[in-house]
Amino acid sequence: MSGVLPIALSRACRLNEYFMHKDKTYVGIMRLHEDTSIEKLKEEMQKFRGKITQLPPVRSRVKRALREREVKKFELLEKEGKDVLFLAEVEAGTYIRKLCDDLGKKIGGAHMLELRRTKASIFLEEDSINLYQFEEAVEEYKKGNDAKLRAILIPAETCILEVMPSIRLKRSSIKQILTGKPLMKSDIRDALPKEEIFAIFHNEQFLAIVKKSDEKDIVARPQFVFN
Repeated sequence: MSGVLPIALSRACRLNEYFMHKDKTYVGIMRLHEDTSIEKLKEEMQKFRGKITQLPPVRSRVKRALREREVKKFELLEKEGKDVLFLAEVEAGTYIRKLCDDLGKKIGGAHMLELRRTKASIFLEEDSINLYQFEEAVEEYKKGNDAKLRAILIPAETCILEVMPSIRLKRSSIKQILTGKPLMKSDIRDALPKEEIFAIFHNEQFLAIVKKSDEKDIVARPQFVFN
């Protein structure tokens, strides 16, 4: 497994749940146990599009129970003999190795050889850096030059705006929200988004992530407060 691996620092680690529980895109190679025509492969791969049910592998960190996941793309890119280059765009938590194995059960067997993650949530491979570049930036930082490290880091506020809806808070409510006060309708300047979880900003200042509540006077309760 190689490719994109977003890393959060400091308090942003608590925001990983919102950044990372999003779609992921992979390019991989699987080996067929029996030679199969390109037409047949495309036909069977198409059947895995949409909602599927998976049982996590034995060597996984999650409970082995059937779970539903969505496959948005499962496409054949190239085929050379029994080796197939494929692309898969899937809901977070989908096991690509299991996807290949399940496909194999339809065509006489298949297993995954290589896998590379090209996109994780909003993070793209073409915008990523490698470990050597990161090590170089850290060494420069130790010498008192933080320019390269700052160029690598992405502010959490920027990521939040890309992964979830947001609303603006009235200036008079900032202090109370930063101490964990539930969000009231009188606190906000915008209409509520349709999504259950959303972010609160005042101008460019990120304040909190909240979840809607059906309580009488309370619009939402905080899940993360930036304090």
